[in-house]
Amino acid sequence: MSLLIVYVGLVIMGDLIAYFVGLVIERTVPAASLPVFLAMYFLFLWVSWVIAVRITQPRVRPQ
Repeated sequence: MSLLIVYVGLVIMGDLIAYFVGLVIERTVPAASLPVFLAMYFLFLWVSWVIAVRITQPRVRPQ
């Protein structure tokens, strides 16, 4: 359950970053904003999963 909570939190943060970067690009080069936003959106989905798995990975105890 903690994996999903961490993942959703990271995805929301990544989506906000992608949104604001897309907004800045739209003001300068409107035609490039959608491809940049979509690329960042899907990149953040993957990166968020990798980070969430590493954060919630069980710790190994020395025996």
